[in-house]
Amino acid sequence: MEWIRLIGIAIIVVGFVLKLDTIAVVLIAAIVTGLVSGISFVEILEILGSAFVNNRLVTLFFLTLPMIGLSERFGLRMQATNLIQKLKGLTSGRMLTLYQFIREIAAFFSIRLQGHTQFVRPIVDPMVQAAAKLKYGEIDEEDREMLKAKSAASDNFGNFFAQNTFIAASGVLMITGTMKSLGYEITEIAVVKASFPIAIIALILAALNNLVTDRQMARKYGKKGGRK
Repeated sequence: MEWIRLIGIAIIVVGFVLKLDTIAVVLIAAIVTGLVSGISFVEILEILGSAFVNNRLVTLFFLTLPMIGLSERFGLRMQATNLIQKLKGLTSGRMLTLYQFIREIAAFFSIRLQGHTQFVRPIVDPMVQAAAKLKYGEIDEEDREMLKAKSAASDNFGNFFAQNTFIAASGVLMITGTMKSLGYEITEIAVVKASFPIAIIALILAALNNLVTDRQMARKYGKKGGRK
C-alpha cells in the first residue's frame, strides 16, 4: 500500500479543481500524507513549525505591502508620472528598455530592486503609462494592459538573464558547485563571462521588441489625432 502515501497529491488536485483555499488544501494534504506515512500528529506539527521558522524571511514580503500602499496613496505614482512628463521624447518602449538596462546593471552589482510589487507596480508601470499618455493622449484598455505586462516582463528579463553576471550570485555558485561535483573544473569567473553575452543579447532583443511596440502604437494612435 505504498501508493497511499500519494494521497496528498490527490487532495491538492481536488482542492485546486474545486477552487478551495490554497493554503488550507496544502496544509491538509501535508497532514494527511504524514498520518498515512506513520508520522504522529505532533511530529507533523513539529515539521511544519520547523519549516516555517527556517523560511520565515519569506514572510517579510508582507511587511512591504502596507508601505507600498501608503506610498501610492500619498503620491508616488503621481510623482513618477510628473517626472516622465518633463522628459520629452521618452516613449513607452524607450522607458521599458531603459528599465531593463537598469535592472541588468543592478543585477551585475547584486542590487535588488525588489521586483514587481515593490518597484514595477508603483513606479515603473506608471512611468510607462505616462509616457504613452503624453505622446498619444488616452489609450484603450487593451494597450494599457499590454504595457503593464511589458513592464513586468522587463523586470523578469533583466533579472533572469543578468542574475549570473554577479560573481557571488547564488546561481553562479550553484552552477560551479554542480559542475565540480560532476568532475568538471570550472570557475565562477568563467560562468560570469559566459553570462555577459546572454544579458546583452536579451537587452538587444527586448529593445527591438519595444521599438516595434512604439511603432505599432504610433500607427494606431497617430491616425486618431493623438499627440506626437
